[in-house]
Amino acid sequence: MLAYVFGLLAHRLRLQPLVGYLLAGIAVGPFTPGFTADASLAAELAEIGVMLLMFGVGLHFSLKDLMAVAWIAVPGAIGQIVLATLMGAGLSRVLGWSWIGGFVFGLALSVASTVVMIRALQERRILDTDRGRIAVGWLVVEDLAMVLALVLVPAAASIASGGTDVPIGRMALSLTVTLAKVTGFVAVMLVVGRRAIPWLMHHTAHTGSRELFRLAVYVIALGVAFGAAKLFGVSFALGAFFAGMVMGESDLSQRATEEAMPLRDAFAVLFFVSVGMLLDPEVFVRSPLAVLATLVIIVAGKSAVAWLIVRAFGRPNATAFTVAASLAQIGEFSFILIGLGIELDLVPPLARDLVLAGAILSIILNPLMFALLVRPTLVETPAAAPAPAPASAGHDVLVGYGRVGSWIGARLAREGRRRIVIEASDDGLERARGDGAEVVAGNAADPSILAEANLAEARRLFVTVPEAFEAGQVVQQARAANPALEILARAHSDGAVEHLQNLGADLVVQGEREIAERMIEHARAKDRRG
Repeated sequence: MLAYVFGLLAHRLRLQPLVGYLLAGIAVGPFTPGFTADASLAAELAEIGVMLLMFGVGLHFSLKDLMAVAWIAVPGAIGQIVLATLMGAGLSRVLGWSWIGGFVFGLALSVASTVVMIRALQERRILDTDRGRIAVGWLVVEDLAMVLALVLVPAAASIASGGTDVPIGRMALSLTVTLAKVTGFVAVMLVVGRRAIPWLMHHTAHTGSRELFRLAVYVIALGVAFGAAKLFGVSFALGAFFAGMVMGESDLSQRATEEAMPLRDAFAVLFFVSVGMLLDPEVFVRSPLAVLATLVIIVAGKSAVAWLIVRAFGRPNATAFTVAASLAQIGEFSFILIGLGIELDLVPPLARDLVLAGAILSIILNPLMFALLVRPTLVETPAAAPAPAPASAGHDVLVGYGRVGSWIGARLAREGRRRIVIEASDDGLERARGDGAEVVAGNAADPSILAEANLAEARRLFVTVPEAFEAGQVVQQARAANPALEILARAHSDGAVEHLQNLGADLVVQGEREIAERMIEHARAKDRRG
């Protein structure tokens, strides 16, 4: 409830709603007066949000996509982790901590938050672009590296303290076993999962029960994540990601995405609340310079390193800035690592306060980093593709070029109509160019992107994106730009139809209703003939 209230207030103040979620967590945390929420329960609920979020990402991320970015994601992520760890270790030495403590502190600062990165990429509709895939691949490598780090840190602590209970041979054995478990998990998912999961989904779909199908989606997402953690020692998030990636090869992946989305968004909010609950606000008074230095490493240091690495691999600035902005924050693994460091008496309690303060401040600043570094118009396009010419009067504009958009585009092409397509994904842009349309790359909800389609002189606007809120923003802005423009949109519910009509759409087509009308028309026509 507080997340909703503070999130609504943040929106009113033109801030990201996640700022409100964090403040809600601080308000119900143990370090502020008043009601104190159950921190352990909040963390468990937040973990469900992380799993469902990564499951959703995996649904749109194939093994082919993962391998395509491995050449930059693997060395890039490892190099960035090493350099960020060294920066954190340097700060720890200034604060008088040991080198092993600095190593743990630096590792905690080197890994980005899954939730923050994915939500940022989704909001800007660049998750399915080439640069979005590189950022996600980078994140997967970071998660794998942290799984290994959780094995190495206790062994390194024992060696540093002069203990003999964990000799070098045993540490090497533990590392080898961990690597074998991770490899085994990936192999099981690719060999067994690729057959079993699609078969299970199709079998469930044939029951005709939507309730059972929805339950199957959650069982696979959470069940594979749980099994990955308990049997193979990998993170919940990574297990859910691979479950989604395998399910994504099924014909039912789109339906699975729709079923997972409502709970995913609700539980992801609780992640930010749980982070806010961990913060002791007094750290800003006790150690302001240390907090500032930590924040600089997270936001500026990591970003600069990531940008340099991506540019060194010959990728354009658009990709380098996207990866840099995506990594300019810390999250889940950071808290786990620093908690382990305190448990092993490697770092003082101040380290946890600095990590939490750095996490909250960097999460709050992350939207600003994206606004400064990532421009929606910087979506990479093939070098041979010509830039779209200025739109002339009487053209048709299509927002989105998925299944519905491409069908409309093909029909307009047969009629000889001039089409301008606004699309964010690389696949959609490529299809639109292949069909002979002019393209504007980016999110149509962005006024600057929508303006490039010259709506003031357009004949008709087709809004084919399925998300009602995003479609509503497009419709509202288009109606303001051209009161005489004919606007046609799609919707999935009666509420969405009413919402879009109130914002100015001339026609809103609800798929299920149109199917029913077509079937009734056919039945009546047959009755008349009979």
